Amino acid sequence: MSAQLIAALSDAEIAAIDAELAHVPVRAGAAIDALKIVQAHRGWISDESLKAIARHLHMSAAELDGIATFYTLIFRKPVGEKVILLCNSVTCWMKGCNALQQKITEQLGIGMGETTPDNKYTLLPMTCLGACDKAPVMMVGDDLHEELSEQSLLEIFPRAGSGGSQ
Repeated sequence: MSAQLIAALSDAEIAAIDAELAHVPVRAGAAIDALKIVQAHRGWISDESLKAIARHLHMSAAELDGIATFYTLIFRKPVGEKVILLCNSVTCWMKGCNALQQKITEQLGIGMGETTPDNKYTLLPMTCLGACDKAPVMMVGDDLHEELSEQSLLEIFPRAGSGGSQ
């Protein structure tokens, strides 16, 4: 393994990726898992990390970037500690997700694609979270919040943000 690869990926990341490689017949078959592993350690996939993963999987960086950018939950720029995925599907839109987005913006001081100054939250749109019967919905980190209202947002985000973006 090259020193450059080791510098870009930690020993723990390489070990976890290698464990996934044991389950696939072609190295590129572990691409999504490798991206998720590195993101779990770092919070996002930098260009340097992407190139190192690609080298380790014997892929081009362009091939791996095509995979990374196809999946909305692979983050190619830094995000906050918790990502807010606000569903904007047809059902959630009909149930008022636009008003909820405005309320989140007022409470946290961030718009879509922005991160709070304290790096606690990043607000991102999500086409569907698969809970249309409980619309409108959003995820905050790993927690799904259903049947949202302006009042429930006050409970989820009790403090007002100080504004700003990333």
